[in-house]
Amino acid sequence: MSPNTDFWIMRPFNLLFCIVSLVFIVILVIATLLVRNKSEKTRKIVLVSACIVTLIGFFVYKAYLSADKEYNVITQSMGGFNWWGELPLQLCNINMILIPIAVLTGKRPLESFCFLIGPLGAFFALILPSNGFEGYSLLLPRMLGFYGTHFMIIIEALAIGTFGFYRPKFKDLPKTALTIFCLAAVIHCVNLLLRVTGLHPKANYFFSVETEGNALLEIFHRLIPIPFLYLLPSILILGAYSAVIISGFEVADKIAKKK
Repeated sequence: MSPNTDFWIMRPFNLLFCIVSLVFIVILVIATLLVRNKSEKTRKIVLVSACIVTLIGFFVYKAYLSADKEYNVITQSMGGFNWWGELPLQLCNINMILIPIAVLTGKRPLESFCFLIGPLGAFFALILPSNGFEGYSLLLPRMLGFYGTHFMIIIEALAIGTFGFYRPKFKDLPKTALTIFCLAAVIHCVNLLLRVTGLHPKANYFFSVETEGNALLEIFHRLIPIPFLYLLPSILILGAYSAVIISGFEVADKIAKKK
């Protein structure tokens, strides 16, 4: 393998990963500067349009994935590609649907969920990629789709804040936690329905049924060996993470007021 080919191999935190991350950060900064003095309606159109394009790109990427022979071989033990298992219902990519709804309705629990949880879910997907998405050339359609989609979800979720639609507050945490719980409960029902009907016997959106070997979820499952309910401790972790993020904004606001 030539050095030039080596450069395009994507792994978490390697040089290419860092370069791509920087590119998307720059995109967010430029987009924020461009809409800074625009009307709220224009800012909403820009963000919602970006989410629609990302959602379309998501399904185009999945279409390529369905025809990817190498990917189907890699995931054969898990049943290979199944459209019912590739819907945008995971913790990260469900934000492609929820961000436009949050922005258009102005519902703070949804805005809070997307802004705080969206980037976290997508980031973990990027640093802990599933089989077939690590150690391969970024130029492969499935790799472009996977990394492009998740990086776009991160910057679109953050744009809720940088575009001026939402400023996180500690008072948002209870409703955000309730939103996460209700959403997870609905997704769990979807998993059960897909399994019972045989449409996708291994449906596991939000990891509500099985841990799939995730080390952290395995610990939770040992504490609460019941499907769906074993996810409850994760709300405490998400709460702590959200508190840290909100604290940063609170400090920034206090500094701004003093100035």
